[in-house]
Amino acid sequence: MTRLLTILMIMAGLTVPAAAQDTATDDSVASETAETEAIAAEEGDDDDDEEEESGGGEGVYEATGKYDFGFAGVLAHDNRSDLAPLTLASGQPVAGGEYTLKSGGYYRIDINADGSQELALSGGDFFRAVWVNEIVINDIEVRPVGVHSLEFDDAGTASMSFIAIVPGRYILSIPGSSGETQQAVFNIQ
Repeated sequence: MTRLLTILMIMAGLTVPAAAQDTATDDSVASETAETEAIAAEEGDDDDDEEEESGGGEGVYEATGKYDFGFAGVLAHDNRSDLAPLTLASGQPVAGGEYTLKSGGYYRIDINADGSQELALSGGDFFRAVWVNEIVINDIEVRPVGVHSLEFDDAGTASMSFIAIVPGRYILSIPGSSGETQQAVFNIQ
């Protein structure tokens, strides 16, 4: 009988920390936090000043990150970088050089077609390595779930905004072409 009571007491003691994590207003958790902060202050530990400043009121948890993106987050216009445009024209190079992107960076690129020939840009691997926010064609915003290629039948411009995610080397190319000038290379770091 005493063994059973001992086992029940041990199990109850093991579940207390889990229950304390579920309630943010528990006095015991607050007192443990105060004791930890007092010990850190005595030891002169000043490495976590940013965490103390960002803490809100009781029961409020604020996520702190490496960057402060502001109200609109990573998709704010201030965070977006405009890339050199891609050109779709018969016999012309698609890009002037390779693009180097940072994983987590927000980018916008214009794709200009002169209408000299029906051309497309295809690159499923590239489109799977980025998150496409929107593609704007003639002031019409398209928010796709997935993209494999963009095809231009006539002259026009499509603007694509995206966040680079998966590091690697990716190619957008004109289907059926084999020349290096008929592709755009994106290196995501």
